Amino acid sequence: MIAKDIPTAQLGLGLIKYQRGRYLLNVLTWASIWVMPMIPALITKAFFDRITGEATAGFNVPTLVMFVVVYAVGRIAVMFLGMWNDAHLMFRIGTLMRRNMLERIFELPGAQSMKESPGEAISRFRDDVDENVESFSWTVDMIGLFVFSGLAVWILVGIDGTLTALVFGPSVAVVYLAAIARHRIRRYREASRHATGRITEALGETFGSVQAIKVAGAEPSMIAHFRMLNDRRRVAAIKDKVLTAMLESLFWNTINVGTGIILIVAAGAMRTGEFTVGEFAVFVYFLGFVTDAGFFLGLFIARYQQASVSFGRMVELMGDAPPMRLVKPISLHLTGDLEAPDVVPPHLAPLEVLEVRDLTFHYPDTDDGIEDVSFAVPAGSFTVITGRVGAGKTTLLRAILGLVEPQRGDVLWNDEVVEQPAEFFIPPRSAYTPQVPRLFSMTLMENLLMGRRDPETEVKDAVASAVMEPDVENMPEGLATLVGPMGVRLSGGQIQRSATARMFVRRPDLLVFDDVSSALDVETERVLWERLFRERSGVTSLVVSHRHPALQRANQIVVMHQGRVAAIGRLNDLLATSPEFRALWEGEEG
Repeated sequence: MIAKDIPTAQLGLGLIKYQRGRYLLNVLTWASIWVMPMIPALITKAFFDRITGEATAGFNVPTLVMFVVVYAVGRIAVMFLGMWNDAHLMFRIGTLMRRNMLERIFELPGAQSMKESPGEAISRFRDDVDENVESFSWTVDMIGLFVFSGLAVWILVGIDGTLTALVFGPSVAVVYLAAIARHRIRRYREASRHATGRITEALGETFGSVQAIKVAGAEPSMIAHFRMLNDRRRVAAIKDKVLTAMLESLFWNTINVGTGIILIVAAGAMRTGEFTVGEFAVFVYFLGFVTDAGFFLGLFIARYQQASVSFGRMVELMGDAPPMRLVKPISLHLTGDLEAPDVVPPHLAPLEVLEVRDLTFHYPDTDDGIEDVSFAVPAGSFTVITGRVGAGKTTLLRAILGLVEPQRGDVLWNDEVVEQPAEFFIPPRSAYTPQVPRLFSMTLMENLLMGRRDPETEVKDAVASAVMEPDVENMPEGLATLVGPMGVRLSGGQIQRSATARMFVRRPDLLVFDDVSSALDVETERVLWERLFRERSGVTSLVVSHRHPALQRANQIVVMHQGRVAAIGRLNDLLATSPEFRALWEGEEG
């Protein structure tokens, strides 16, 4: 649930400032659509007064009919312009919020970018943005409503002040009903959105774990889990919908009761001669529009509360960023040629030494992580980080690369502190393959290049270095083969070697592998390291591994134990001096 107070009005104003030209045009067109009914109201009054003989001067009946036709054509044209502009405006507003959320997620440390599941995040990108876009569009109607109400009051007061008060009186009751229901509206909308997010979260996790579910024979229990989540979502959604429908009913009925009273009073005034037929026609004509205005006002108040919930969920997705970051103005490049993407400038000097000093990171509310880790990686060396499960190996790599934000310590590149590791440790400085690499539902070539335009010969060289060429030769379309969502059409070893080839294409100074050989057989791993040393001998490698082929080739080995460095040295030295490493070596050998 949303804990922080969300400046809904300020966020809405930020969206208005971002598209002030289109918003102003929207205000003019839709305010005109609200105000234009004043014209047929006056024509109606003149028409009835003319045919009843209560007015002898002015336009004749055919002329008044012609004015109605001209008014209808003009209103259609204004509505067409309003709808065209409204579609463009709302698309830009929604795209801006989605773009700013995505940018913020990319800015956060990679391993800490989102607390929410992908399914829950999708719900916020889709449902909450759409909710706010819809609510934002209603602000234009509210401006038109107030302009219309002001002019209507001015015209009707000139006819009968008491009856005018009766006409607009029900709107006060509508506002009161919406105000007393605002807390319940927020609570029900939060519950509905949260329950929907749980469903999308479960769907995403299930689609990504089909094989595990089938192997475990867990299909019935998963279906039961979905049924339970869907029942909760249904209850929450029904409460939300029923409350909205009840409010709509109360708004309409309150106004309809008021309308009935007004008609009775007006009919009595006509019998006494206080009202002309034209004046009565004006009041009856305005009743419909005033009814709509009151209804829209009540719903807008309700939607404002729902928009606050959606704004809060989107801001929460952005971590500790200020709320106004959600509506930060920026060009969306919707027309014209796209700008060339930013290219990371090459570092001024090649890597001479990578140094880690007192690096410390603990996961929130736990003692798990790393503590005071220090070591150096000389240029051209092959450094292996090893240790038991849970020793902090992966966390150490993440802390070095800026994928988590350390509480203490520094990482130095050539004796210079790296201030922003997440922005620094990217190609051409470094490339990283995580323990579980990710491929996208594209061709293998597209997965390797990720938007780059390297020659195909260089891509093939990278594929060969990653011991992937026999697999590519056996694929139906070679590098143009579609790998499926998350690389589902490839084996675990092929996915890891594809990710390794993706690193090699970028030719970085520093290669960072997180247990890349875990899904490889011994012979394939031996060939992988052999080709790395032969074909990319100048590159520096930082590798997490417990396998003998990697440990035997290491220039230095960093042994981790319970988040700390237990020993550093070469293979033979560690076998002689480190009981922790000796246990690891013998355990792997066994």
